[in-house]
Amino acid sequence: MENSGGITASLQGRYASALYDLASEQAAVTVVEADLEKLNQAILGSDDLSALIRNPQIGRDAAARAIDGVAGVLGLSPLTKNFLGVLSANRRLGKLPEVVRAFSAIAAAARGEATAEVTSAHPLSAAQIAQLADKLKARQGKDVKISAKVDPELLGGLVVRIGSTQIDSSIRTRLNTLASAMKG
Repeated sequence: MENSGGITASLQGRYASALYDLASEQAAVTVVEADLEKLNQAILGSDDLSALIRNPQIGRDAAARAIDGVAGVLGLSPLTKNFLGVLSANRRLGKLPEVVRAFSAIAAAARGEATAEVTSAHPLSAAQIAQLADKLKARQGKDVKISAKVDPELLGGLVVRIGSTQIDSSIRTRLNTLASAMKG
């Protein structure tokens, strides 16, 4: 796990690392990773849930009951539910999206994968994602898991981020570079 040193230096990284260790001991890494992805999608899709995890005025007990209810609705595993209880008890639910990202990075590194965040102006097809994954695998020398997002402000092209490396081939960046060059 080459990235784990940098990841575990942060608070969310330490939580993610502890959860990974527990999941690994119980041979449940894939289950927990899927649970966290479901939870992350729920947070992104619900303004109320997003507000709940970030609201410091909600008490520990109320937050724990609410997040336990969400975990029940999503059908999360007992390990993930217990972990959410720990985050709630320590008033760290606001760090949950970062914990999810850190857990995903730790799990990918353990599998020998790299994770690429790809932002495009339009949704990419499955064939385009597969082709991009192949090209990134050739460049990185290991399997690359792609997390795709859409940002219409890019106008066209892609922005690919793998770890601390960013490849920006967006039209927006090219136009900004051209405008700066023309200004002198």
